[in-house]
Amino acid sequence: MAERSIPGWLKTTLELGPVALFFLAYLWLKDGRYAVFGTEYGGFIIVTALFVPLILASTATLWALTGKLSVMQVMTAVLVTVFGGLSVWLNDERFFKMKPTLIYALFAGVMFVGLWRGRSLLSMVLSEALPLDDAGWLILTRRMAWFFVALAVANEGIWRLMSTDAWVNFKTFGLPVAMIGFFIAQAGLFKEHERKDEA
Repeated sequence: MAERSIPGWLKTTLELGPVALFFLAYLWLKDGRYAVFGTEYGGFIIVTALFVPLILASTATLWALTGKLSVMQVMTAVLVTVFGGLSVWLNDERFFKMKPTLIYALFAGVMFVGLWRGRSLLSMVLSEALPLDDAGWLILTRRMAWFFVALAVANEGIWRLMSTDAWVNFKTFGLPVAMIGFFIAQAGLFKEHERKDEA
């Protein structure tokens, strides 16, 4: 399928909308207990069961409109389905809470493997958005790999040691803010290693 462009607001809505709806549904249903086919579920499990088809639908819509999905979008959809499905099937919210840890650990591992081979795999994903020279890509990839390690450790600590409310707030607000903060902190790197032909 040929790649097509869509308005930025629509792309953002499809990417972030499911997370926002997860948060709102959790606030609404979190304190209830719900019987489904004779089994009682907490609000978090019900919201997770609703989130899985929602993320799949938004991902499929994004692919249908643009003809392209990033590796992270595909991995997120797969892991949400697997770990969300396990949480619902086993009535155990811990599986869904582990998902961000696995996503960040996998991407950190992929980046470290690329660095070990002397390549920036990150440049294959972001080269159109960030015109950096080769040295800049290696530095950014190293920093981002360690950043993902830190996010994985933070997610593990929060879901294991804190309340579900704290984890939902961290996932909904903390992770995006941390990601934005990381890229803002790289402003000096972007300026120093901007590719000359794109300056």
